[in-house]
Amino acid sequence: MEQVIPFQFMECATILKATGKKAATIRELRDHIATIGEESLFHHTCRYFLKGHLLEYTNDFAHWVGESLEERALSEGLSNTDPFSVNGMNELRKELLSGIDEYLAHYPEPRQAARGEEFHFNESVSIVFPSGMQAKNLAEFLIAVRYIDPSSIYYHYYEARIRHGSDDFSSWVEEVIGDMDLARKIRAIDPFMYTIDRIRSCLAEAVEDDLRREMEVMTP
Repeated sequence: MEQVIPFQFMECATILKATGKKAATIRELRDHIATIGEESLFHHTCRYFLKGHLLEYTNDFAHWVGESLEERALSEGLSNTDPFSVNGMNELRKELLSGIDEYLAHYPEPRQAARGEEFHFNESVSIVFPSGMQAKNLAEFLIAVRYIDPSSIYYHYYEARIRHGSDDFSSWVEEVIGDMDLARKIRAIDPFMYTIDRIRSCLAEAVEDDLRREMEVMTP
């Protein structure tokens, strides 16, 4: 009998590092985005989802522009930039710069941020460690998804898309469990549109529906 490879749930924590760079205006923000390292860009966009969505923003840049400079049009444009739909950090950088350049071409330079409200560029390092939970089948997977730490959902569903282009959950369901239909449903959940809690609910609903169908008694 072939042995099933269990899904090992990992958790992650981050160590924050300051870069020493800061911006008080949109132009300064633009110039720093053009030159900061990929790790800083990743921190302010992809890892923003680990915080949970705050208001209508989807990254730190949009949040700062909206709240500290009150430039709603640019903030909305930056929030529409999906870091999980582009091919790498350099493409994401180009999209962010394109949006800012277009804004600066049509609108006058807005006011400078008040002292103490500048945007500070940081970067972070992920520390990944086993959660102590694993699943050998979909029933165990369902229980784990309901109770696992939010950082595990983030690591396997959000960050995995940057690491290898797909989330870890659907890959395991497809390659180990062999349930292609469920894998497609899991993969179709949009990480850009939902919070971690909503991703958890969608995962649980998809797996529960799949298990329920398997348990239904077929009548002739």
